[in-house]
Amino acid sequence: MQTANILWADDEIDLLKPHILFLNEKGYHIDTATNGNDALEIFKSKDFDLVFLDENMPGLTGLETLTSIKSTNPDIPVVMITKSEEEYLMEDAIGATIDDYLIKPVNPKQILLTIKKLIDNKRLISEKTSMAYQQDFRTLGMTLNDNLNFQEWIDVYKKLLFWEIKLEKLEDAGMHEILTMQKAEANAQFCKFVEKNYATWINDQDNGPTFSHQLFKKKVFPALSEHIPTFFIVIDNLRYDQWKVINPLIAEYFRLEEEDSYFSILPTATQYARNAIFSGLLPLDMEKRFPNLWQNDEDEGGKNLHEEEFLKDQIKRLLRKDIKFSYHKILNQDQGKDLNDSLTNLMDNDLNAIVYNFVDMLSHARTDMQMIKELANDDAAYRSLTLSWFEHSPLLDLLKKLSQKKVKVMITTDHGTIRVKHPSKVIGDRNTNTNLRYKQGKNLNYNSKEVYHVKNPHEIHLPKLHLSSSFIFAKEDSYFVYQNNYNQFVNFYNETFQHGGISLEEMIIPFVTYKNK
Repeated sequence: MQTANILWADDEIDLLKPHILFLNEKGYHIDTATNGNDALEIFKSKDFDLVFLDENMPGLTGLETLTSIKSTNPDIPVVMITKSEEEYLMEDAIGATIDDYLIKPVNPKQILLTIKKLIDNKRLISEKTSMAYQQDFRTLGMTLNDNLNFQEWIDVYKKLLFWEIKLEKLEDAGMHEILTMQKAEANAQFCKFVEKNYATWINDQDNGPTFSHQLFKKKVFPALSEHIPTFFIVIDNLRYDQWKVINPLIAEYFRLEEEDSYFSILPTATQYARNAIFSGLLPLDMEKRFPNLWQNDEDEGGKNLHEEEFLKDQIKRLLRKDIKFSYHKILNQDQGKDLNDSLTNLMDNDLNAIVYNFVDMLSHARTDMQMIKELANDDAAYRSLTLSWFEHSPLLDLLKKLSQKKVKVMITTDHGTIRVKHPSKVIGDRNTNTNLRYKQGKNLNYNSKEVYHVKNPHEIHLPKLHLSSSFIFAKEDSYFVYQNNYNQFVNFYNETFQHGGISLEEMIIPFVTYKNK
């Protein structure tokens, strides 16, 4: 451990010699001053890691010295030491950006604890976090070999994300590598689990996880209140880890009532999963009930243009009563601001459904634009970019306004996304769809170990384009590449964020309920 340099300014510094000797023995180097002017001269002459300031010194006061120190180096941690417990002094000091304060008389262990908290904190946290993950690594490893049910898989995924977000703050490449390997192993096991159970779940909907088409029936409709409007917000393509990083901002304005999860249907693609949410139907049933509205992969035009009609039908079919509802799709900042301006009108509704498309657009932009690729070059950066968008979005402004009213807020998504790394060769005819994580078509040729093949799409309630059509879904972090232009395709799409297939990231997604504080 490198020696830390500390500046301690106190007009009674001679009385503190036992404290300074104690800190010297612990490996810290202490420079001392008896007044603010001397402290500033010393501070400008060398680099310090921490400053202790007596509040009541002759000449420059502690607060005045603090202001000068912070104007020279705003990042230096400063601890104010005072004889007084007057509240206004504490507020002045905290307002002037002190990092901690102590009341005299101070004892050496108090000082040591403060130093460790402010200087050694990062190192100590890093060591403790690495040690805790190493212990959990073994437990998680054994868990992955168990015959897990869907709820246990949700718990495993949340645990892996917990460590991923914790470890990203540490400069420990070894720990990152171990976690990445463990997450890959978990995804491999999860894909086998889904492949084995998906058809059974879809056909026996009482004995599996909640899926996209059950979201309103199981989660939204039972929570509607006659007196409190519900805002149901779908942030398209929002992974669980992305919700985790924006949640602290939301929690400043709302109380987290329930954190839950559900499974996206296959394909984990917007035109399937989000249409299923708003219709309350699986794609095959949508095609039958809405032959003029449902769009298959090879049909021209937008695939999510009728969500309001789907929702209206679902309300009538399942609730069997009229409720006042609205539907809004937000594709840009101006639409978001217009919605916020019309908030008063929404307060008379029982249900307000809002779709925010930004994260999905971010995912596609990252594929198409080199600059976005560089800004979001891994999962941690992708989370950071999502947080940056959210901090400055009309959606956060909407939530701030809603926090001042009596409402219930539900935030969810339609599917997640995964950073793809392994090309998987596929051959199909010219009518085969373009999605990189699932293919629908006739006479598909593929590596059977790398896909979940559904020969008869009707078995999992998916439409057939032709009598001989089948679906294949990419597993883990693979993506489909045609034989022609293979290298060009790989160079363009490798390590981009894609969705449509089977992975923890795409299928296990958040459904979160907030209430007013």
